[in-house]
Amino acid sequence: MTTTPSTSLDEFYDDYERIEEAFQAALDESLHPRGPDFLYEVVARLGLPTGASVVDLGCGDGRHSFVLAERFGYAVQGIDPVSHHIELGNQALADAAKKTPELSARARVRFDLGTAESLPIEDNSIDLIWCKEALYYFDLDKAFAECLRVLRPSGYMLIYNMFNGDRIEPREAERQWTRDVVLTNADYKHVETAIARSGFQIDECIVLGSEGGEYSAEQSGEPGRRLLHAARLLREPERYIARFGQANYDIMLGDCFWHIYRMIGKLSARVYVLRAPQ
Repeated sequence: MTTTPSTSLDEFYDDYERIEEAFQAALDESLHPRGPDFLYEVVARLGLPTGASVVDLGCGDGRHSFVLAERFGYAVQGIDPVSHHIELGNQALADAAKKTPELSARARVRFDLGTAESLPIEDNSIDLIWCKEALYYFDLDKAFAECLRVLRPSGYMLIYNMFNGDRIEPREAERQWTRDVVLTNADYKHVETAIARSGFQIDECIVLGSEGGEYSAEQSGEPGRRLLHAARLLREPERYIARFGQANYDIMLGDCFWHIYRMIGKLSARVYVLRAPQ
């Protein structure tokens, strides 16, 4: 008997309806995504001793600097080119030192102005460079050369960065990467080429993909909240631009898409563990 297109379609949906409920149930089961603590697990595997010298490159407000010092007993120097970030870090340090005086008394944490291309650090003095979501702004050749200069032989650099995924379209990428981002640094192949050119060795590359987004969705529901915010921003932009301004509107919309894109493969997270030559 010849099957007509309509019969074939009926059979298709009949088959799907038989498994739809079980399929939904399977999708409700967690795939156990790795969360923010995973990066510290990677650091722990390096086996650096208490008191090791660590740079938090692009430290922002210093939150990771404190965790590295408190969790591992490292001496951490936060470096950032933004004066306000250094002020935030120093204020957080003053507040933290009231509860944990040794953080400042033993110089376990400090913050200094500086750039990845010109680090205010002596040669061959650092055991680990921690670089989380800062690579977008670097001149890679100059930054990797500086990192190698300050690292001890066989010292490590840990990079966590979000990159363009396979599903992002060129126009989407151009809209997403703003605020002085070097667009080519969102291409992991470009970054890996620069790493190889620098003389660093890639000890490990961990593709996290959407795991950070999944973890956030399971723990707090944040990506769903950001999806709702994006819908409102897109439906009535004038409402929010009038109140907060065009620049802040653009930043908020970009942040919302950041959360959405990393859930659906348009952005993908990677971790690199680099090692300096002996």
